[in-house]
Amino acid sequence: MAVEYEARRAGEDHGTHGGTPDGAPHKSATGRAGGNRWLGVLRSPLGWCAAALLLLVLLLAVFGPLLWSGRADAIDTGRLLEGPSGRHWMGTDNLGRDVLFRVLVATRLSVALALLATVLGVVTGLLLGVAPLLLGRRVGRLVTAVVNVAVAFPGLLLALFFAVVFGLGAKGAVLAIGFAMAPGFARLTQTLVASVSERDFVHAARVAGVGDLRVLTRHVLPNISDPLIVNATISAGGALLAFSGLSFLGLGVQPPSYDWGRLLGEGLNGIYTHPAAALAPGAAVVIAGLAFNLTGEAVAKAVGVPTAHRSRAVRPVRPAGPSEAGSAPAVAPDTDGPGREPVLSVEGLRVSFPGPDGPVSAVRGVGFSVGQGEAVGVVGESGSGKSLTALAVSRLVEHPGTVDAHRLEFLGTSLLDGKEQSAATRRLLGTSLAMVFQDPMTSFNPTMRIGRQLAEVAQQHLRAGRREALSRAVERLREVRMPAAERRAAQYPHEFSGGMRQRAMIALGLMGHPRLIIADEPTTALDVTVQRQVLRLLERIRAADDVALLLISHDINVVAQTCDRVLVMYAGRIVEELPSDRLLTAARHPYTRALIATVPHMDTDLDRPLAVIPGRPVTPDQVPAGCAFAARCAFARDRCRTDDPRLEASGPGHRVACWYPHTETADRPLDERPADLIGEKGERP
Repeated sequence: MAVEYEARRAGEDHGTHGGTPDGAPHKSATGRAGGNRWLGVLRSPLGWCAAALLLLVLLLAVFGPLLWSGRADAIDTGRLLEGPSGRHWMGTDNLGRDVLFRVLVATRLSVALALLATVLGVVTGLLLGVAPLLLGRRVGRLVTAVVNVAVAFPGLLLALFFAVVFGLGAKGAVLAIGFAMAPGFARLTQTLVASVSERDFVHAARVAGVGDLRVLTRHVLPNISDPLIVNATISAGGALLAFSGLSFLGLGVQPPSYDWGRLLGEGLNGIYTHPAAALAPGAAVVIAGLAFNLTGEAVAKAVGVPTAHRSRAVRPVRPAGPSEAGSAPAVAPDTDGPGREPVLSVEGLRVSFPGPDGPVSAVRGVGFSVGQGEAVGVVGESGSGKSLTALAVSRLVEHPGTVDAHRLEFLGTSLLDGKEQSAATRRLLGTSLAMVFQDPMTSFNPTMRIGRQLAEVAQQHLRAGRREALSRAVERLREVRMPAAERRAAQYPHEFSGGMRQRAMIALGLMGHPRLIIADEPTTALDVTVQRQVLRLLERIRAADDVALLLISHDINVVAQTCDRVLVMYAGRIVEELPSDRLLTAARHPYTRALIATVPHMDTDLDRPLAVIPGRPVTPDQVPAGCAFAARCAFARDRCRTDDPRLEASGPGHRVACWYPHTETADRPLDERPADLIGEKGERP
């Protein structure tokens, strides 16, 4: 798709973070701040002390055996168990060998085995921590349960248990300490993965059809790497202490090899007559452990991380059972009109979550359709189910949420076949459905450049090479009127303004061949000028390629000006559907009319309080019998509080779910008559 949109540069976001008016990028402010932060930490007492100790330990580990192995192994029977002297600074052992040189030479084996155990523990913990994301709900829950049980046991107890299982020697000790470290690291990883996997940029990657493994490696792990590295560094100090403890107990390194723990055990027998033989290896353990722990603290200070010692559920289609009695009956959407092929068809859509007294339905029997090239708006108060409906259509409802529907088809393909991971479905959604999320800052992976994130779609679904995909990404940025697109593609999301990030989000959707764009509050937190630019961009894309648009917004005026039809949602249901050109003049549901009345306009009397809808919206777990809006409706009668109205036809292209819909017609827009819309208690339409 190569669409040339009309040139528009007036009012563009040139004053962005990290960019000059001509689009040339500045040096990254974050990069400068990061470098200064690391330099500042290195100059602090904590930083230089950690660096000096770690450098000392590593140098001894590398050069100690090369320089002093011969002197450490030299037996002198004439100098058995001597105390410190000018020739032997820390004395000798029971074979006359120099204790100091043996401690220095043991540095390599002690540090190497501790690091090996740390790597084993970190890798095992990482695999266990990401298992719920990769293996699905059931296997993931089993892995989580195993980790929870293991975390309940003290680490030393686990190490001793595994040491007995794997046997004596360095190999058994490495396995024991590594597997004893794994549960704690797995718990940390599970927590971090769960916090990141709900971000919008991860949802965007899933909409693009990116597989779970690629989502993990490209979008999740880079964003949790800092705390993992910090805790792994600190864990190395703990592994060193644990390994020395096992060797001290005789479960670790066996003769003729020796490490600090074994030297400590040998010297402890004569601590009262020859204390230096025990104090020297003990001091080495303390210094090395301190080096690793201080390094971890310094890294944590530099990256700003506090230190610390999902599967989608979509159930197959099924008819509503008797257990659903009392809920609103599912309704089929109206046809899209002659000549319009349906792109999206939804009937009886329900989204439920577990509650203390059973499943709670946040979306209740929603039905609608979107035709080719048609723009459909969805309005309603917060919590009415608008965004959740969009997530269900995009198959982004996470466990424990479940999705039911009598029909959920996109481009003639059912999305309720239970094959969530099928390549065909992922390719269909990745190339033909575009999602523009509410917050553009969280919609992009902060650790990846914009161009690489866009190119990922082409690499994943179009089998494009790296260079070809990046070229396509730059072209799409040009199509959405991104200034200096090639340079912007090499920048990170934080270097873009809000409006530019939103345009980049739209460009992400254009990387395939979208037939439907779902825009969830795309103009939130943008100033009115940028809002207009984004809406015009969506309109140009729709008109140029006959792309359907599902626009979710709180702004009724935006929806009325942008869309062909409007769906009004309340308490998880569609309460009214009507053409947008009749929204401000012929709305019939009291809730729709009340929404319109609360919108201020140029003629609003500033001396009077703004109109509001009395009461509060109902929550999904407390939906009353009858009409959910009855408690807030000025025109409610007894029947409204007992019987739930169906969404029924009320004219050409007009449906309303109300027992007593408003019948007044007037030439004036409804937003000029707020008193008529909200009314007084007891007033009837």
